[in-house]
Amino acid sequence: MILRSLSLVGFKNIETAALRFSEGLNCLVGDNGAGKTNVLDAVHYLSMCRSSLGGSDRQAVRHGNDFFVVEGEYSADAGHTVRVVCSYSPAGSGGTKKMKCDGKEYERLSDHVGVVPVVMVSPVDTFLISDSADERRRWLNALISQSDRRYLATLVRYNAVLAERNKLLKQPLSPGHMEILDVLDMQLAAHGDAIHARRTEIVEEMRPLVAEYYAWLSDDRESVEMSYRSEVTGRGMAAVLAAAREKDLVNGFSTAGVHRDEIVMRIGGDPLRRYGSQGQQKSFLVALKLAQFAVVRRATGETPIMLLDDLFDKLDVGRVERLIGLVDTGDFRQIFISDCNRERLEGVLRRGGREYSLFEIAGGEVSLP
Repeated sequence: MILRSLSLVGFKNIETAALRFSEGLNCLVGDNGAGKTNVLDAVHYLSMCRSSLGGSDRQAVRHGNDFFVVEGEYSADAGHTVRVVCSYSPAGSGGTKKMKCDGKEYERLSDHVGVVPVVMVSPVDTFLISDSADERRRWLNALISQSDRRYLATLVRYNAVLAERNKLLKQPLSPGHMEILDVLDMQLAAHGDAIHARRTEIVEEMRPLVAEYYAWLSDDRESVEMSYRSEVTGRGMAAVLAAAREKDLVNGFSTAGVHRDEIVMRIGGDPLRRYGSQGQQKSFLVALKLAQFAVVRRATGETPIMLLDDLFDKLDVGRVERLIGLVDTGDFRQIFISDCNRERLEGVLRRGGREYSLFEIAGGEVSLP
């Protein structure tokens, strides 16, 4: 997938912009706060229907504006053109967000996820290591959903039944209570087993890739591993729910299931969160995203766009050069890189003899130097 052009109106600090990109390396340089990340976030919006930074749609509207519009024109790997428009207006309760692809508006935003796949590496990715298991599950769910609509639908159904089950568990016991709980558990078990199976499959596919990419970035100085930990493994969701029912009734919520699964990250056999340096943690996250790229490409048959925001954050020059050398190949078609130091970035690119397009950003305005 190649993003040929990007148009922005009222998006974050950018009043208007109309940009055309090259098929290979596209570099965005400028001071911190100039708007580099905002351009990359706009690309993320067109793929995932939301910000990569976790903010609300309302926060993406430029101060003084009543709406934002982001439009992109793509060339798919098969050669056909894809046009995507994302618009949002904060007017009304919760605001109004619309996604259109080739002029057709989606009834459900989730139907667009995966049409123009993207993988983003950002300084905010540290939450995958430092924050709770909820964030790692959310990331894994988003990864799988880019290429598997059935998984996304199953996840939505699981969460709906889980909410009904938790609501029931909070109520005083009454006649028929257990019969309703049995029905909900049967539904939850079916959805949970399907989710567990798909997550297990994806993590097993990614595990050797993460180790391989990390070894490349670190020049084989350390070894890392990732794994999927779940109470459902080897037991099945029905058995997990049955074993936890008494505890659930006492606590008033569902204490077990795939909604409590964990992705375990280790370096040298020890927990990455506790024993990994900032550089080692960032290298692991980059390796994780590169593995995500490979998995999405295999599953969709479409090459994702790679977004590398604030490239030098917590990475030394040697690792950055190895990373650029890796992504600047035929496997990675289009790459966007942002950095606040133009000389540093161009120095790395020149040493590698790589061609690139450069955009300067200042105060929300984008220009060619």
